[in-house]
Amino acid sequence: MSKYGCVCSAGFIHFDNALNFRRVKPKGTALPLFESVDLENYANVMFWALSETREKKFRNRDVVLIRYDIPGLALAEAVYSRLMDAHLMPVAVAMPTPYMEMERYLNASFGQLTFQQPGVAELYSRVAGVINILAPEDLTHLQTVDPRTIAEARKADGPNLRILERRKQSGSLGWTTCVYPTKALAAASGMTIEEYAFALNRACWLNMPDPVREWRRIRNEVGEVCDWLDGLEIRSLRVESEDINLKVPLGENRRFVGVTGTNIPGYEIYFAPDARGVSGTYYADQPSLRYGHLVSGAALDFFDGIAVRVEAGRGQVFLQNQMYSDSGARRVGEFSLTDKRFSRVDKFMAHTLLDENCGGDHGNCHLAMGGSVLESFTGPPEMLTPELEYELGFNSSDMHWDLVNTQPKRVTAMLKSGKPKLIYENGEFKV
Repeated sequence: MSKYGCVCSAGFIHFDNALNFRRVKPKGTALPLFESVDLENYANVMFWALSETREKKFRNRDVVLIRYDIPGLALAEAVYSRLMDAHLMPVAVAMPTPYMEMERYLNASFGQLTFQQPGVAELYSRVAGVINILAPEDLTHLQTVDPRTIAEARKADGPNLRILERRKQSGSLGWTTCVYPTKALAAASGMTIEEYAFALNRACWLNMPDPVREWRRIRNEVGEVCDWLDGLEIRSLRVESEDINLKVPLGENRRFVGVTGTNIPGYEIYFAPDARGVSGTYYADQPSLRYGHLVSGAALDFFDGIAVRVEAGRGQVFLQNQMYSDSGARRVGEFSLTDKRFSRVDKFMAHTLLDENCGGDHGNCHLAMGGSVLESFTGPPEMLTPELEYELGFNSSDMHWDLVNTQPKRVTAMLKSGKPKLIYENGEFKV
């Protein structure tokens, strides 16, 4: 240690006296896109969201994993500080950079591709919460990688990921995900980085005096809509827009879910349909990026729950190949609606986590091809065995790909009584 302080990875720590210190960014370090108060607000919101997703309250010394992309370091530091204030044990892990991912997918032997880092299973078995901070440096770096190579790596990651899924389902693990602005996201959405940061700040309610209070209010208001929908005893939904005519059966033992804290922002109201009965035509007018591939104008025709025709204005070959990635990829795992009165996402933001929550002029709906969202099951999570999932029409797949439509639409519920009821129009639920 020098006379004036010590050097650490975050910069120079200058001791004002024995009890106080201040952090000074070293020369060349980029300033964060958010003001310090915004970062503090974001960290508070993420901790609230994490707590919402866990049935048990956090206790002193519980371990919380922070997974972050390097451009999101400023937020990761703020979250780390918030967890320390809560007497928890944060473990910060940077996710692979685009360069590292390319090395794994293009310059690896099969053994290297499927290698699992020692200690990951133990860590996943112990953590009480996971906070994911997505801040992509590049959106298209994987476009030259064979999707089958990525699928093989994901398959190898599967056992560890299933540890997290089982613990989430049991309520012993909290889980939340957010986005931090980057130049890549801003460029893809047609904004400057400052404009993007402002839009994200607003979407997460960080510009309000007490963002957590706002999210509690939204949770309660969206919860009232979910209770209203559950009370209607809906058998199926008919979704109609200029390019959509789709029937979505609700299925037995289902409930509508909204504002769980799993995603920030997260305004949508969703459920896992009976995947075997989806029929008709769906169209995604909003572009989607997956594994570095841009897909736009995706159109799907369903018969007996299976997407029998899949086309796209751009990225058609990739889209069709993804539909054959496993046996459940051609079925629907989620259907959702966003009410524009709740959402503060009002423009395309080039990231599904944000775009699936777009309110805009007409609200939105989206369906996810692949694995079902199991939180819409009404019974105790431990009852939902793979056999019961199959019996109830929950879909099983390693893929979960959200395809968003923002056209004006009407959604009519067919009730168990046999009567139709309009539940959504002009971007709003008809509560």
